[in-house]
Amino acid sequence: MTGDFTTALLLTAAAGLSTTIGSALGLLVQRPGRRFLGFTLGFSAGVMTLVSFVELLPGSVEVLGFGQAHLAFFAGMTVYFLIDLLVPHEYLGQHDHPGGERSGELMRVGLLVALGIGIHNFPEGMATFVGALQDTKLGVAIAVAIAIHNIPEGLAVSAPIYAATGSRGKAFLWSAFSGLSEPVGALLAGLVLWPFLGPVMMGWTLAVVAGIMVAISLDELIPAAKSFGSDHLPIVGVIVGMAVMALSLHLLR
Repeated sequence: MTGDFTTALLLTAAAGLSTTIGSALGLLVQRPGRRFLGFTLGFSAGVMTLVSFVELLPGSVEVLGFGQAHLAFFAGMTVYFLIDLLVPHEYLGQHDHPGGERSGELMRVGLLVALGIGIHNFPEGMATFVGALQDTKLGVAIAVAIAIHNIPEGLAVSAPIYAATGSRGKAFLWSAFSGLSEPVGALLAGLVLWPFLGPVMMGWTLAVVAGIMVAISLDELIPAAKSFGSDHLPIVGVIVGMAVMALSLHLLR
């Protein structure tokens, strides 16, 4: 089922604004369990990796051929690597802040995390948008995977800002702001790509998006999942995520 511009944009907005779920968790319970985070981040990585190698990259190979499709795939990985190199960011829990840290420093940490996450979310928005344009059901699958891993990102933004200011409103708004870059990325992709989105451009875009999502999974999600202190739950999450995604793709065919 081919997607349309509005549906793709709405799915991207929903995925991006799931940071507010993490923000709400941070304001209500301060921090969800480490085992839960390890599993869900692994699950998200499994979904995104399987979608990339089973749907996006093969679709690109079909249009462009093996060589060009893989060139575009590695270009996508390189783009994400450069973003990560220039603007690193961390999940809350990778480095716990001392309890006596000053409020000014906590506020600075929260704002820097918000900025870093916002920039990282930009290509994720493009990935969701392009996947949804290719097929609405595929776009839903990518949006769900990205939404799952955006939850701890929202938590990473809201917790230090709430601790620094005591304001639930400020913490929630900054968390929402970090997720808004996803629909902005989708809108930019739509404005730039939409007039040229023939088969060849779609083939290149699918492969680039696949590379971005694999890079996110390997460089960000799995290491973050492992950092929450569980040796086995992240890989269990990856396996379950892949299995659920494979089953859903099979049922949708």
